[in-house]
Amino acid sequence: MKDDLERGELARLAYRLGRTQATGVLTIHLPRARPEVLILRRGQLITAENDVTGRVAHARLTRIAALDGASWTFDGGTAAYPPGATGRQVSLAGWARAHLEAQVDAARAERLLVELAGVRLSIRPEHAPEPADETDRRILAAMSQPRRIDQIWPLARAPRFRLIAFLHFVRAVGALIVVGVGAGTGAPPRPPARPAPLDDRTAAMRLLGLDAADLSRESVKRAYRRMARALHPDLQPGISDSRRRELEARFAEVTAAYQQLA
Repeated sequence: MKDDLERGELARLAYRLGRTQATGVLTIHLPRARPEVLILRRGQLITAENDVTGRVAHARLTRIAALDGASWTFDGGTAAYPPGATGRQVSLAGWARAHLEAQVDAARAERLLVELAGVRLSIRPEHAPEPADETDRRILAAMSQPRRIDQIWPLARAPRFRLIAFLHFVRAVGALIVVGVGAGTGAPPRPPARPAPLDDRTAAMRLLGLDAADLSRESVKRAYRRMARALHPDLQPGISDSRRRELEARFAEVTAAYQQLA
């Protein structure tokens, strides 16, 4: 049975197969073109005989990832190494990370910061990437429990852009847990309206990214001010009318949550 593969989903599929050390044959069915057949062994893509460095395989995966209208099938099972293939392998999880982190430029980094402002972030242990170096280990340790970006930075001691690229990668592969509401999540715009009353303090805490151990008056006030700065439409000149309505609705929800806890 074929599964659809939308543009951009190959990296997530490759990461999952690599992370689980899948063995078998992955076939990418392309519209009006011959299928791409990828031989996998323990999460590694076996490359061609003339591709010892893996550069051709990386370019091949990147090209497939940019295509529309593809689908995929995976025939799992035991796969023997072709002659000489032990030294010709590309990590699928490694390619997925490199491919996704390369998508982050200055503009995307700023958008991501706005989207995740005020929320608490952590990593799903079952999807966590293998750390590539000590900086990775510090980032993963800092995200072992829900924390805001401004709390993760000093613990991770990672360059700003590297941390943002890492967050983009783990979010794209489904490894990021987000608790709270950010300044911009890409949700469809909602009309401005009086927010529905929050029926309990737990809902208010969730909106402000707080937990039961962090409910002092000052903590609540700081969380509200942080969210207000990120969401107040008057602080974002030049935005579209639909974006302004979306921010107004979210700002009203956060204000109601603050009033519930204050």
